[in-house]
Amino acid sequence: MTEPRRLDQPRETDRLSLPRFDPEAFGRWSEGFARSMGTARFIVYMTVVVGIWFAWNTLTPFGWRFDPYPYQFMTLVLSLQASYAAPLILLAQNRQADRDRLTMEEDRRRAAMQKADTEYLAREIAALRIALGEVATRDFLRSELTRLAEELDDAAQRRYEREHPADPGGEDTRRGGRKPR
Repeated sequence: MTEPRRLDQPRETDRLSLPRFDPEAFGRWSEGFARSMGTARFIVYMTVVVGIWFAWNTLTPFGWRFDPYPYQFMTLVLSLQASYAAPLILLAQNRQADRDRLTMEEDRRRAAMQKADTEYLAREIAALRIALGEVATRDFLRSELTRLAEELDDAAQRRYEREHPADPGGEDTRRGGRKPR
């Protein structure tokens, strides 16, 4: 009597198992293939091969021709090449689009960070300008000290004139013989 099939476990298949391959290595190979097919060298080589094919199957005796006039075998070979080339080129383009998308996302992230940094620095510079507006500058201090020195000289002059109201010669013996300014 056979055991009933269990539904909680996957059943073993008798399918043909295909060999595993590294998708990244296959992708790199397809990019190399697409890169080589997109060159002038490839076009020149294909033109030479097709020219030799035509020449061989047209100019050689009938027994040596492997693809007579309608060139059906050449059509089959070129169709086979195109049927493999198109998906490989598309795979290479998809991989390039993925790389471009990642690069664009990284550029956006960096641009956002730079914008945030720039805005932060702009705010800091504005704060420093405001703070410097409240700080006395060297020229401001120099002008204030000059003004204070002039006020002190004027006050000293008035005090001297009050203390010595009638000094006919204008000489002061305390200060080396001169009036204060």
